[in-house]
Amino acid sequence: MSEHIVKSHNKSLLLYHLVCPAKYRRKVFSDEVEKTLKETCNGIEERYEIYFLEIGVDNDHVHFLIQGIPVLAPYRLVQIIKTITSKEIQRLHPEVKELLWGGAIWTSGYYINTVGQYGNEEVIKKYVQSQGREEEYKKIHSTQLKLF
Repeated sequence: MSEHIVKSHNKSLLLYHLVCPAKYRRKVFSDEVEKTLKETCNGIEERYEIYFLEIGVDNDHVHFLIQGIPVLAPYRLVQIIKTITSKEIQRLHPEVKELLWGGAIWTSGYYINTVGQYGNEEVIKKYVQSQGREEEYKKIHSTQLKLF
């Protein structure tokens, strides 16, 4: 189970599921490339406050379960991971660069979603509504989750 990250003025537990496909969906993740990816992610943990709870590889894409901090926007977190891992894999595995015609390892797109350790949307809504005395709670806005 993930631990909260405690700073002088905040406490957070931000978990993300990130999926990064390889460019052109090429099958580039050999055992050697996977090892480099793992070691590079360990280096990212040392330099940034990004913690890799799990990394799963499927020949043409990678799943990351990541814990971040509030000052890193999800986009910035993805940018750090994709940039550093791509450069390192290209540097150590020139054969991958040939498969991708000299380009980057990752597609420009990705999938990211928050992971709730303590509850889903409904659980959190009920928690918010139960704060304070019932007669004092006043809902001032409610909307449906939008999928774009």
